Amino acid sequence: MTFADLGLSDKLLKAVTDAGYTEPTAIQAEAIPPVLMMKDIIGIAQTGTGKTASFVLPMIDVLSSGRRRARMPRSLILEPTRELAAQVAENFEKYGANHDLKMALLIGGVQMGDQVKALDEGVDVLIATPGRLMDLFERGKIMLNGCELLVIDEADRMLDMGFIPDIEFICSKLPENRQTMLFSATMPPPIEKLAKKFLSNPKRIETARAASTNKDITAFKVPVKARQKRDTLTWLLRNDLVETAIIFANRKTTVRDLNKSLSKAGFSSGEIHGDMDQSSRLSELERFKSGDINILVASDVAARGLDVKGVSHVFNYDTPWHPDDYVHRIGRTGRAGAKGRAFTLVSDEDAEAISNVEKLTGSKINVFGKKDVRVEMKEAPEKSTPKKRDMRGDEPSEQAAEGEKPARKPRRKPAEKRAEESAPQVAKETSRPDEAKRGQKRDARETPSDEGAVEKPKRSRKPRDSDDNEPAKAGEWNGPKPGFLDVGLG
Repeated sequence: MTFADLGLSDKLLKAVTDAGYTEPTAIQAEAIPPVLMMKDIIGIAQTGTGKTASFVLPMIDVLSSGRRRARMPRSLILEPTRELAAQVAENFEKYGANHDLKMALLIGGVQMGDQVKALDEGVDVLIATPGRLMDLFERGKIMLNGCELLVIDEADRMLDMGFIPDIEFICSKLPENRQTMLFSATMPPPIEKLAKKFLSNPKRIETARAASTNKDITAFKVPVKARQKRDTLTWLLRNDLVETAIIFANRKTTVRDLNKSLSKAGFSSGEIHGDMDQSSRLSELERFKSGDINILVASDVAARGLDVKGVSHVFNYDTPWHPDDYVHRIGRTGRAGAKGRAFTLVSDEDAEAISNVEKLTGSKINVFGKKDVRVEMKEAPEKSTPKKRDMRGDEPSEQAAEGEKPARKPRRKPAEKRAEESAPQVAKETSRPDEAKRGQKRDARETPSDEGAVEKPKRSRKPRDSDDNEPAKAGEWNGPKPGFLDVGLG
């Protein structure tokens, strides 16, 4: 199937082709025709499936004819975050290049002046976050009674952020005779209730099981002590062939501290969280998209809907508090058919949260470093496997590399016996006889006298691998590092 089979106009097809797309995704193929037929729809699809284009493309053709009026937008798209709203605006600019449509973006964190001016001139498409829209509505700067088409995007995220009362208020101010589209990755009961209340005989489109994870993403959980999370993350960034990565943390303070730590360690990283003003957030996101930085540390403000091509890895520094957020976080990789890898660092404090994630997704997450998982990385030859010392300075045994307790070391022989076995014969013959008569034990660590005594051989120490901090080559496995498997999952 091609986009031409979906009933889109020639102008729109040209814009799609210019953008480099030839075949629609599953959600696009099923959603675009009923939208063009002016039907209400409920779209349920996992993240990264092209959901945004499934409503942007038909909306452009639907709105291609009609007249703009001041302060009365012809269509409204509600997004939970500023970043998602900005991304939808980019889609309209790209796909609407051959149409005379005017768009306005209403988001917090920026001056209202330009937004009010755009509304006064009239817009075909209004993309807004609920907070800023409610603010302008209460000020009398916008009227919603001329809105012909409504899109509620990321509805389950709206629920998590507490926007459902605002959405219900906004829907009550829109004309009853309108087309409504609701998109969500999951359909919890409050969202089902919202759909029944404000949608009229909707067509339900579901392209993947709710709360399922992308099959193109290989996911791992990494058991680790809380104090070792940062070192473990650093090792993974250096050794798992990371090209571009997003690192998620639950708290804004953690995001800031982690970004500073990574920058000091020599990584090209940036940060994005809710305490930053909108221009700074968009600037940092643009740096990541353009390749100026290849690691972005983020709070959940960036977990959903952000489409950045080529993200090879996602790291959950903290297991998300809400299980649904896990699906959306790791969905930043493995997009558009590409393969991706996702790691979740799990300390004792995260045990309940990771259990809830596994209940939601209906499957256990592989433990990184286990023997059965190691096959995927293809074990390197034994001689190339670096042996790390643990925090006590001891060398782990081969069993320890498998996540087991190291074997107990043999008891050291008495100092006299060691000296007798290792000393040259001439030394035995010239040793002082009165020393044996006294029967005093010499400390194994005591420096022997120069006369007749034999110096205890020093314990050989294997040098650290000089390439210890270099990324692993493709097809090699460096073995689990300290902290990976020394704690359980509770």
